[in-house]
Amino acid sequence: MIISLHGYVAGSPELGKPDTGGQVVFVMELAKRFARLGYNVDVITRQFEDQPAQDRINENLRVWRIPFGGPEFIRKEDMHDWYGDFVSNLLAAIRKHGLVYDVVNSHYWDAGVSGQKVAEELQIPHIHTPHSLGWWKAKDMKSLGEGKKANYRFEERIQKEFVLYRSCDHVIATSEQQVQLIEDHYDLPGEHITMIPPGIDEQRFTAVTPTQLAEIRQRLNMSRNDVYVVGRAATNKGYDLILQALPHLRALQPDARLVLAAGANSEDDKTLITSWQKQAAELGVADFVDWRGYVDDDDLADYYRAPGVFALPSRYEPFGMTAVEAMSSGTPTVLTTRGGLFEQVEFGRHALVADPTRPQEFAAMVNMPMQHPWLREKLMVEGARFARRTFGWTGIARRTVGIFESFRGMYRSAH
Repeated sequence: MIISLHGYVAGSPELGKPDTGGQVVFVMELAKRFARLGYNVDVITRQFEDQPAQDRINENLRVWRIPFGGPEFIRKEDMHDWYGDFVSNLLAAIRKHGLVYDVVNSHYWDAGVSGQKVAEELQIPHIHTPHSLGWWKAKDMKSLGEGKKANYRFEERIQKEFVLYRSCDHVIATSEQQVQLIEDHYDLPGEHITMIPPGIDEQRFTAVTPTQLAEIRQRLNMSRNDVYVVGRAATNKGYDLILQALPHLRALQPDARLVLAAGANSEDDKTLITSWQKQAAELGVADFVDWRGYVDDDDLADYYRAPGVFALPSRYEPFGMTAVEAMSSGTPTVLTTRGGLFEQVEFGRHALVADPTRPQEFAAMVNMPMQHPWLREKLMVEGARFARRTFGWTGIARRTVGIFESFRGMYRSAH
């Protein structure tokens, strides 16, 4: 049983919709690999709007939607207000259908709080994957003066995370940085945590021939002078920071341009984008920013391939899946130092890293592969090798199943 409650969870998720991004991709890719390895998997999420009760993905995998909290979208910060109804409705459905599970794997703290109760009721192990940490996000948002305005409810979240990490059987962190933060700020012993990074679809995110690349660039109206950034319209994604870096980059690379694909669905998202467009105008770079909005899933890999550089300017990024996908697609990548991935790459070989809150520094790193062909070619080849060998989903799934198997049957054998 995999529980992931927030956003639009589906076999082909609608990326860019509210609360629907890297985590949903993570959950579904992992579930598909578990199914491929021969396990029966239910991905359990919330039913709302006009979604069907279930999607059958293949013989071993389905997305099962449990209704609770009414028919409207509920943001992830408020999802746990309804977890009692979710637990009751899910357990009633499980018992009605006579289903038996070996393990609960929950994703994000809203699902973790619910998953712990479900695991206790069913007397099975609970393995939790946090994705992000309330303590770190609160610290980061406080530095922006945004915590109260956005009503992230950090104090409540951190308290519940603290109890959750002690109650579940094991925590799977997605970076070494996250392991350290959980040990230091949630006071959890290291032996209760395993680091397993997210994965990528190795078959999908690949480099292409020069002829194919030229065709892609023409179709998407992009060039080797473009810097590509993609993600949800959210403050932590650092769009304002990359905009601040653009004047410095253009001083080094006069033809440089930003292609920003910021998915916006809500009015709040659109307000953010308007503020960034105003910022671009104030910085005098509005004519050098191409706002793409939501990128269709079919075009995702080509968008990674098309630019000269992919940039991840996030203030906070638990991992940085988009950067791995870009590297695997053969594009030189500049990472944020404010996330988990940069600790795993070799600087100058796999990728470049910079502090996104220092615009000149970030601009200098983005310029490097544009300026030096030998560095660009090295990053293109070595970055792709590193990404594919380290983060292929099947290998990630096998490592994760190994954790599940180590706890399997522990409660039933005790009774």
